[in-house]
Parts: sequence; C-alpha cells; structure tokens
Amino acid sequence: MLIPIMRAPGNGAVLATPETLDLMRLRYGENFAGSTQPAHYGESGKLGGTKVTFHSAGHVLGSAQIAVEANGLRVVASGDYKNVPDPTCAPFELVPCDVFITEATFALPVFRHGDADGEIAKLLHSVALFPERAHLVGAYSLGKAQRIIALLRKAGHEAPIYLHGAMESITRYYAGRGIALGELRAVRGAGKAELAGTIALCPPSALNEIWARRFPDPVTAFASGWMRIRARARQHGVALLLVISDHADWDGLIAAVTATGASEIWVTHGQEDALVHWCATRGLKARPLDIVGYGEEDDDAVSPGPVDGNGEAEA
Repeated sequence: MLIPIMRAPGNGAVLATPETLDLMRLRYGENFAGSTQPAHYGESGKLGGTKVTFHSAGHVLGSAQIAVEANGLRVVASGDYKNVPDPTCAPFELVPCDVFITEATFALPVFRHGDADGEIAKLLHSVALFPERAHLVGAYSLGKAQRIIALLRKAGHEAPIYLHGAMESITRYYAGRGIALGELRAVRGAGKAELAGTIALCPPSALNEIWARRFPDPVTAFASGWMRIRARARQHGVALLLVISDHADWDGLIAAVTATGASEIWVTHGQEDALVHWCATRGLKARPLDIVGYGEEDDDAVSPGPVDGNGEAEA
C-alpha cells in the first residue's frame, strides 16, 4: 500500500486505488482529504517528469505497489504485500525493477506462515469438538477478517458468521464488491442461545473486553503471523493460535526480492537487518529505510519486541 494511505484524515491530496479511497471514506468520513484521484492497477500517470504506475500488492483489497520511473531507472515501493493466494483481493504482481523497496515485517527465517487453509481446518475442528461453545476469532478489521470469512466459506462452513460492530462496515463493503462472504450477522442484539456454536470475528482487543462476555463459554482464537512466536501467543492468552498473515513471510520476501531482478534493495518496516544481511550475501546492495508512521494502524504488523532466531520475543 502506498505509504500515506490509510493513516489519518487531514491529507491534502490522495492518489490511491478506488477501493482504498472507498475504505478511507468508510473509516474517516467524506472529508478525509482535500482532493482525491483514483488510480487503477496498470494505469500510469505523470507527476512532473516522473511516470507513476500502480500494481497490485496482494495485501488487502485495493492495496498497491507503486512503480516510479525516470531517466531509465525504475523504483518499486512494495508497501505491505503477500505473495500467496487470497480470495478477497487481487494477487501480488511481480514488477521487475532496478530498486525494490520492500517491507520486512516477518523477515526472519522463523517466520514461515504455512498453509492458511490448514489453519482454518484447525478452527473448524475445534468448532466440531465443542459445538455448544462460541468461537471468537481476533483479527485485524481490514483485510484479515474478510480473508478468514472467505477461507471459512471455501472450507465448506455455511453457517452465519457473526461480526463485532467495528468490522461491519468494512466487511459489508467487501461483500458489496462481489467477494463471496456468505451470510453475515451483527453480534449486537444476539442472545447467548443464538451465539452458541457460532464463529464470531472481532478486533483482538475485544477478546478480553466486557463485550466477549455475551458469548457462551467462548473458545478464543487469534489470527496473526505473530502467533508463530510462543511468547506473543502466551501474552494474548488465547486457546487457539491461527498463523494467518496478510504479510509475506521469510520465504515470500526472499522470493519477491529475487524475482524483481533489482540490484539494490531498501528494507523497511520490520526485521530490516536480517533481510539486509541476506541480500548482502547474494551480492545485492541493500540498506534499511525508516519510514515514520508506516504501519501504525496494522495490528498484524506491530512487532511484540525483539525476536530471536528461535521465535521467542522479549516483553
């Protein structure tokens, strides 16, 4: 995603995909920017003497990589991305370039997310084992929640899925864009008897709030790439760990960096040093890049602290 996108209202001008502009309106209201301009994937425009093109990042609906070209040099800023299938957004597009600015949220070899379908199977197995209990899944409200719903439908779960109020507008926007999410119901107003045996999605913070008490003997789950880290999982005190991320894991990052053909790599937003070192061992010029405010709203992109090679994190 382009770095200023999805941050806060008060932007002077925003150039973004139509979906991103819509999502900003949902989150911040109609006056989130002085002016807006939609940019579709594959569409190029000129900013001064520079050519700018948007390409799918595969992170969430509307997320985009930005390719900037001038004087024979092409620089691609990936923003957040993942290069695995996701039924809720366009797939990651590989863009050959000279300089690749890549995120590094999960840039350590310990982070291998595995198969998201397998994690959904774990959730459904638990539902089958405890049919009288509700299952509360903590997930980031933009992208992650909708992906989990779509994966549940893909796995054959046809029952209504319940939503925390904070997830309703974005999830219904996804459905309005033609993404098959099945029957969705609001948690508010539902009684304990109705919620027994159901799956409900909520922001991770809601798992430990009074809101969760309306559910009958709930099984709590947390969907995040950070669930690979044992200390992070213990910190949240959830019963079911779902390693599902909307960011590329170590193998995905390496694959993307290699496939772009870039001779210079700038690394930001995460475990920069490990990826910079890997690039150097492959003869690539690489350096860390700090971007203020990048990812400050993304729960799945906030590290719990220093992480060692064994996947343990300091408090």
